[in-house]
Amino acid sequence: VQLQASGGGLVQAGGSLRLSCAASGRTFSSYAVGWFRQAPGKERDFVAAISWSGGTTYYADSVKGRFTISRDNAKNTVYLQMNSLKPEDTFVYYCAAVGPDYRGSYYVYYGYDYWGRGTLVTVSS
Repeated sequence: VQLQASGGGLVQAGGSLRLSCAASGRTFSSYAVGWFRQAPGKERDFVAAISWSGGTTYYADSVKGRFTISRDNAKNTVYLQMNSLKPEDTFVYYCAAVGPDYRGSYYVYYGYDYWGRGTLVTVSS
């Protein structure tokens, strides 16, 4: 599975952005997908994840109620809708995928097998 994240940019505080994670591969619909974010020199922090079917979603406390993860398996794409953005949401955002046999936590970056290149989100105050 190859992943490509896009949709980052510069936005004012209180604004919105929608990130996309486009995947190649016929079996993408069987993969769970997570979004992580990272500051320079820091570990990647969990943001949100979605099960292969889209029926279950997971969020970091810091983004609950503001961010929404969704997927369109027909388009091989996972989205992260980010509303009410804050300057502290400024990071490089990455999407990642893990196969259907995974039984670990979706909250940890080392559980994921495939990663896309990041997209920078900058929120100005």
